[in-house]
Amino acid sequence: MFLVMVLSMRAVCFAQKAKEEFNIILIHVDDLGWADIGLLGSDFYETPNIDRLAAEGILFTNSYAAAAICSPTRAALLTGKYPARTGITDWIRAKFQGGSEMALPSDYEENQGKEWRTPKNQGFLPLEEITLAERLLRYGYTNLHIGKWHLGEEGHFPEDQGFHINIGGNDLGQPPSYFDPYLPEKPIENYHLNNLPARKTGEFLIDREGDEVVAFIQNQRDKKFFIHWAPYAVHTPIMGKAEIIAKYQQKEKGKQGNPVYAALVESLDQNVGKVMAELDRLGLRDNTLVIFTSDNGGLIGNPTQPITDNSPLRSQKGYPYEGGIRVPTIVRWPGKIAAGQVNKNPIITMDWIPTILGYLGEESNIEALDGVSLVSAFCNPDQTIPRDLFWHFPHYRGADVVPYAIVRSKDFKLIHYFDGSKSELFDLKNDPGESLNRIDSDPATAGFLLKKLEKWLEETNARVPIKAG
Repeated sequence: MFLVMVLSMRAVCFAQKAKEEFNIILIHVDDLGWADIGLLGSDFYETPNIDRLAAEGILFTNSYAAAAICSPTRAALLTGKYPARTGITDWIRAKFQGGSEMALPSDYEENQGKEWRTPKNQGFLPLEEITLAERLLRYGYTNLHIGKWHLGEEGHFPEDQGFHINIGGNDLGQPPSYFDPYLPEKPIENYHLNNLPARKTGEFLIDREGDEVVAFIQNQRDKKFFIHWAPYAVHTPIMGKAEIIAKYQQKEKGKQGNPVYAALVESLDQNVGKVMAELDRLGLRDNTLVIFTSDNGGLIGNPTQPITDNSPLRSQKGYPYEGGIRVPTIVRWPGKIAAGQVNKNPIITMDWIPTILGYLGEESNIEALDGVSLVSAFCNPDQTIPRDLFWHFPHYRGADVVPYAIVRSKDFKLIHYFDGSKSELFDLKNDPGESLNRIDSDPATAGFLLKKLEKWLEETNARVPIKAG
């Protein structure tokens, strides 16, 4: 039996090396927490389709978003570059929120009353950046973006960055409403979704997105396609379909227990299932690489009435702890990637471009990217990927987030605070909940990691806070 499994794995890995025509669906969910799916420990939400996707491919348990917030991660996914390199290190304000322009190296926020000036955030993804969609054009792909974009105002939308079709994507970070016609209760200028006209009053946004993905697949079934499906779910405003909410209101709560958020998660899951079923119906299942991931950790919100619960991970979206940056990630490609794998390698958002290019047989220009190809890891789940991972957030956020940078090296994670706050060192292998700060008890490891972080900040030309005055 063991020999049969080994031979089967070798056959799969051999097939992976062959250049061939294939489709790509990259599902980049908004705010889905690591523990929000059944296979990673949710005790309340029901995600049978996402769990099935994992059972048919690889579930990564140490997968990271490039940032603890959305826009930097989205830019990193499309460019293959760390946010520190693009200058998009915070979420981008939409036009109706005042907008955001290009940030020059000399541009700093004064932060009245605070000791440090912080770099202004780059307000759009520059057209000079080469996106994944633009890279795929040379291979003859037809590219669809659907859902959230959040990388700049007019002139910097998906259709300006290599996508043939854009449904719903503009400068918004969240939908005005999840119900058709997807508008706010009171009219607000520039607060609407692009290219998503009203279709049926009360229709749920995620159902509409799923239908649009299915229609695109049907129209492109005989051509190569790339779908960047970036669901607006499960971001605020937290809304759900009444009948699904009612189901969860009757369900016993666990550590998680918000029935409206549960309904939103279930609608996402249903539409993932709908799209996968269409691939099966059209005979495209074995010819389509599916990647499912999230842009940052789950939002807890008000702790007295939490949206979700990220435990055993600490904290939430926006924070430097695992609950803010570790995300659920699944890869499926029947016949190319063996099913039922669980991979513990730390991976990160920037890995997807090198991985896709690896399958396309492109070796050039991958060295200039910050990610690595995961193709060999798909073949060999026990293989260790020898590298360090970094994060950079040089901004203040709310009352308790101060500018920070992070390095994860093997099982150790150092959080450095630019304002002089005490650094934090965690042993993630033995303390995944980050409950014990080892900064005083293990100064040698802390010093070693700090040098790595300082070198990386210099190599990436990362903009850092400076003293005021």
